[in-house]
Amino acid sequence: MTERSEESIKLTKLAECAGCGAKVGAGELAKLLADISVLRDPNLLVGFDKSDDAAVYKINDDVAMVQTLDFFPPIVDDPYAFGAIAAANALSDIYAMGGEPKTALNIMAVPEDMPKEHVHEILKGGYAKVAEAGAVICGGHSIYDKEPKYGLSVTGFVHPDKILTNAGARPGDRLIYTKRLGIGVLTAGWKADMLSEETKQAMQEQMMLLNRAARDVMLGYRVHACTDVTGFGMLGHLLEMAEGSDTAIELDTSEVDIIPEAKELTQMGILPAGMYRNRHFAEEKVDPGQTPVWLQDLLYDPQTSGGLMIAVDPTDADALMEELKADPGVQSPQSVGCVTAYTGGARIRLI
Repeated sequence: MTERSEESIKLTKLAECAGCGAKVGAGELAKLLADISVLRDPNLLVGFDKSDDAAVYKINDDVAMVQTLDFFPPIVDDPYAFGAIAAANALSDIYAMGGEPKTALNIMAVPEDMPKEHVHEILKGGYAKVAEAGAVICGGHSIYDKEPKYGLSVTGFVHPDKILTNAGARPGDRLIYTKRLGIGVLTAGWKADMLSEETKQAMQEQMMLLNRAARDVMLGYRVHACTDVTGFGMLGHLLEMAEGSDTAIELDTSEVDIIPEAKELTQMGILPAGMYRNRHFAEEKVDPGQTPVWLQDLLYDPQTSGGLMIAVDPTDADALMEELKADPGVQSPQSVGCVTAYTGGARIRLI
């Protein structure tokens, strides 16, 4: 079989869905897991039945192991950037739990005729991002597939008393988000050849940015819950937080930092398939108020390597925001709403 030339290959053209937009919808995933019995183990502090970012298993009174796995098809054309983005996305689950990544295993699928140089660059990107996180890749598994895919299984550690889940939010908590919104829409624009080179570069840089700095800052404050916003979109992940915490959420849409090009594309109707899956899953529990449809679409937009959504004690919120703003490793901290008591009806209200 003849190898594809480097000039002819565009990774995004080899994938039907890109990045976290390829994720199985939250509603469908719940159905698939519904009848699976869970072995009860008192040391399993967080399992798959909690709809959380990672599993947590207690080793002893001082150490718990955090485990996650994430992989997806190409979201950009540059192989090195694809590897780095996939790695940053997988590492993010550990950071969302308040943990520190330590080891990782590669997960890779590649077409038999993909140039070896491209495969090497994907792996290099992954290795570089894991090294930046202070962790180490120590093996992995690869198969041949018509569509390339890459990601990591990551193991980290956290103190059992300092685990952050998506189910600990309390009424009164302020919600702070740490990256700009609109990656899924930009991905759809990329596949349609509608993005400038400047936008492509900025998009790649955002997705490659680790959530490590944001994690480091938030651990100094009374954070009650955290999740990273990825394939289920901002509203999908907020809904999981609200239901897991048995609370409600008011989202101030005017404070959400949206990438300008994503707004333009959304208003043109350039939307990823994952946005429709996310809307179908969450919209019956969301009161949109007077929010324009294009803005609702962006709030359902699947993100790849998105930011951390932090529920912080209201007395710490201003100080946390100031420190996040001052940290060069945090892209765009936004105070986007608050947690309220749930009294029935919609879990999320857009204001």
